Amino acid sequence: MHDFLMTFQQLMDPEYLLSHGGFYIVCLIVFAETGLFFGFFLPGDYLLFLAGLFCALGKIDVTIVEMFSGILVSGILGNLVGYWFGYRTGPMLFKKQDSLIFKKEYVMMAEEFYQKYGGRALVIGRFVPIIRTFAPIFAGVVKLDFKKFLVYNVVGALIWVSGLTLTGYFLGEFFPGIIDYVEYIIIGLIAVAFLPIVIGVLKRTMNNRKQKTK
Repeated sequence: MHDFLMTFQQLMDPEYLLSHGGFYIVCLIVFAETGLFFGFFLPGDYLLFLAGLFCALGKIDVTIVEMFSGILVSGILGNLVGYWFGYRTGPMLFKKQDSLIFKKEYVMMAEEFYQKYGGRALVIGRFVPIIRTFAPIFAGVVKLDFKKFLVYNVVGALIWVSGLTLTGYFLGEFFPGIIDYVEYIIIGLIAVAFLPIVIGVLKRTMNNRKQKTK
């Protein structure tokens, strides 16, 4: 049990992953988080930021071009797998019972987000944990036109990877001392990323209370 907890802790530690797994583990995690429903708990935003930062500081043995390209392709392929999974499973996904790695609430959250933003949810949702995982799956459930999905998928991946990986890289290039404050940056990224989810949960709770009082 202790070994399992240590492994899980290492899996959630982006600095450990980058130092020990490097380029390939980053690509694998991005693929899993953007396409497999059980990948929602994996580190996303700050992993991309640190990947760029580590490239700039020479802490990982790949160039920023290789890192950027690998993450971009992984993010696009991940969403394609998520779309295919949703397309194949359809409404059955909503009937799936809750388990350790699956919560029906996450699907409902993605559904609400998708209904609000439409196909743009595939772009905006890239920056929101959980939504990032389930938005492409739900796009497959509603059978969004594949050509439209492909455009949103590629555009969303480009904006997401550029915004985080390149930001980390250029900050590392111009301000190498930023590595000393990386813990605070990660906390800030997590707070910003989860803010929409917290707001959404609060709104849903308030709406449920209003409906019960009627």
